[in-house]
Amino acid sequence: MSVKAALSLPFAKIVAHKIKKWANQPIAAQEDTLKLLISKAKNTSFGKDHHFDQITDYDSFKKHIPVTDYEGLKGYIEEVKLGKPDILWPGKPIYWSKTSGTTSGTKYIPITKDSIEHHIVAARNSLLLYIEETGKIDFVSGKMIFLQGSPEMDELNGIPVGRLSGIVAHHVPKYLQKNRLPSWKTNCIEDWEQKVEAIVDETLKEEMSLISGIPPWVQMYFERILNKTEQTHIKDVFPKFSLMVYGGVNYEPYIKTFQKLIGKDIDTIELYPASEGFIAFQNEQKDPGLLLNLDAGIFYEFIPADEFFEENPTRISLKDVQLGVNYVIILNTTAGLWGYNIGDTIKFTSLKPYKIKVTGRIKHFTSAFGEHVIAEEVEKAMLQTCKEFDVKITEYSIAPQVSPAQGLPYHEWLVEFESQPENIDEFAARLDVLMQSQNVYYQDLIQGSILRPIVISSIVKGGFIQYMKSIGKLGGQNKVPRLSNDRTLADGMSNWIIND
Repeated sequence: MSVKAALSLPFAKIVAHKIKKWANQPIAAQEDTLKLLISKAKNTSFGKDHHFDQITDYDSFKKHIPVTDYEGLKGYIEEVKLGKPDILWPGKPIYWSKTSGTTSGTKYIPITKDSIEHHIVAARNSLLLYIEETGKIDFVSGKMIFLQGSPEMDELNGIPVGRLSGIVAHHVPKYLQKNRLPSWKTNCIEDWEQKVEAIVDETLKEEMSLISGIPPWVQMYFERILNKTEQTHIKDVFPKFSLMVYGGVNYEPYIKTFQKLIGKDIDTIELYPASEGFIAFQNEQKDPGLLLNLDAGIFYEFIPADEFFEENPTRISLKDVQLGVNYVIILNTTAGLWGYNIGDTIKFTSLKPYKIKVTGRIKHFTSAFGEHVIAEEVEKAMLQTCKEFDVKITEYSIAPQVSPAQGLPYHEWLVEFESQPENIDEFAARLDVLMQSQNVYYQDLIQGSILRPIVISSIVKGGFIQYMKSIGKLGGQNKVPRLSNDRTLADGMSNWIIND
């Protein structure tokens, strides 16, 4: 056992005790965070414009601070980008996290001296809680790979600009740097396919114990490893590989694929990071729910998703949330984001402590006919259908076909199968039945002959990767959207559809 591994046990116990303290006093923790945020930002331009001096509680907070998004804060953000201090948060940001928005183009999310620590500490804490719970420390002594964006930065009026994962790479603790791969040089490769090849070459002879990244890109890395080594399983290449850390997409559709690739069961930890803040992390192996991070400099609010587009939707704090309700999550942060809708929807799986699961995106849905199908519904239906038909899939996405050449409109499911069902029509029919059972509006449209049942378009092997490459979104933090409300992705995928 290395010294580093031995020291991780007592350190894990200290951190676990601290986390349990705020997890057991969640409402008090949130009230303290709200007071801190208002107190520190009351003399900023935003604070003055929104009468922070009149905010005494959550009710007055809601009165003065509207729910908004990037476009709503863009005027303030543009002032910060010009180099002006004390606009959204005291001083200036220390980084801009550059992200791609679907409606706003490129977004520049501020990261401040007060917020950066939380991006680093939360990921570390998830690993320490894993150690405290399981007592497993061997992975600490092995090599750890993080599939992430380039750490190279641009600059905007003296403030470094980069992807969140690249920014975080600058703050890896010294005690992890010797264990960490890929190298700085490899991490700076922009082309994702070249980068994966370089990572494969760097890691083949290493004793990898922990691998972290978004599942589809980890899958791509594993497949390249096996192709190069001509091995059957990752466990034969990396015998000490025992822990995978992931986030960004639902892992369930990938479970069978990873079991086949790895060749043994391994533990996993799910994280919920965002440029706007580190929102939650899995703290128990026995429970897939994600512990809401109440020590992140974030005051959380929630709006029922089915009310979100109404004129006056219900807006609540943590103490009033309920189990099983689909909420849009709203953030107020030490980076100066106020009433900020990041676009994600969540459900609470536990209230003691507060745990969540991510259910989708409020703007990623299919509702061309008023059905408002969401990611959680399609993922459940697809998982169950694949289980019943013993079929594996690599990737999929759904879009409405409003004006087909003939017949009724329908939902088109673009599916890249790892193993094709023997009868794809029976597969589609069962998938449609399961979708109807989950969404009554969709059921009414099918039974009322407004829509015809699901149509599946099979995608060639590697088709989604090629599509993402064609639009400049291969690798990093980029993900294929599960649902669209238009034909942009579906039409863009037309070159990769298998024609009968």
